[in-house]
Amino acid sequence: MIELLAKYNYWIVIILLTTGLYGVMARHNLIKKIIGLNVFQTAVLLFYVSMSKIEGGTAPILMHGQQIYDNPLPQVLMLTAIVVGISTTAVALTFVTLIYREYGTIEEDQILELNKHND
Repeated sequence: MIELLAKYNYWIVIILLTTGLYGVMARHNLIKKIIGLNVFQTAVLLFYVSMSKIEGGTAPILMHGQQIYDNPLPQVLMLTAIVVGISTTAVALTFVTLIYREYGTIEEDQILELNKHND
């Protein structure tokens, strides 16, 4: 039981992943879907950063007597992923704005219903 509690960061990742997935799949509001995707992305970022931490390791700076270093590559890659995530969120919100101008709603069910009536 103690071993399960020691990996609390992985439990946080699992909770965030399921919350984000629920937000994307169960909600019909497009803004809530985008928020769900952002929560899901945050869970993935947290997972990669937490995997790069080595027990007893320090920052990868050469110091006398230090033998174990944390891997900096996942952290650098996750910084890039944060920038890409912000960009895709901005594009998604722009699309939601255009959808609202066209249909007058951001509810997925109403958009599909309006689209069905227009065909």
